[in-house]
Amino acid sequence: MMDCKKALTEAGGNVEEAMVILRKRGMASAAKKAARATSEGVVTSYIHAGGKIGVLLEVNCESDFVARTNEFQGLVHDISMHIAAVDPRYVRKEDVTPSDLDREKDIYRAQAAATGKPQAVVEKIVEGKMAKFYEEVCLLDQPFIKEQSVSIQQLIATVIGKLGENITVRRFARFKVGEATETVATTKLPPAEEKAE
Repeated sequence: MMDCKKALTEAGGNVEEAMVILRKRGMASAAKKAARATSEGVVTSYIHAGGKIGVLLEVNCESDFVARTNEFQGLVHDISMHIAAVDPRYVRKEDVTPSDLDREKDIYRAQAAATGKPQAVVEKIVEGKMAKFYEEVCLLDQPFIKEQSVSIQQLIATVIGKLGENITVRRFARFKVGEATETVATTKLPPAEEKAE
């Protein structure tokens, strides 16, 4: 409540500007907490479209207490629903396989080169298309289906700001009736966390 009052005062009574200030503070809070270990959390399932699409999702936080809060559970539900609707292939940019990266860059480079533009311009075009590629295939970079102006990463950062704990999406799998599945989208853990499992 006090944070809202301070933000309103800082924004000169402008509610929309106050919301931006609060969101920025949530991002700053999330950045400070990013290095903290997340060894608690939940694995949840979400079934959509009359049983035709299903999602298994693991989201981690720092304590069991936070994992049981309505805010955390709501975030997990929203992310599950987003995965069911949008079908990302990876959790984050760092998870994209080198072969997928090389293939996409080669395609974009060939498309840009075919326009006859100079090499420096071709590379800028490839950079722009790769940013769009990450947005299409990486969960954390995707615009949230309920609020397109916010990415999944920003949505998580907002909840981190509210709950005061680091929150990470560890992995997910999406299933659709009749569709072949490749692999589970996952993130490799640092060696210390791998030993703990």
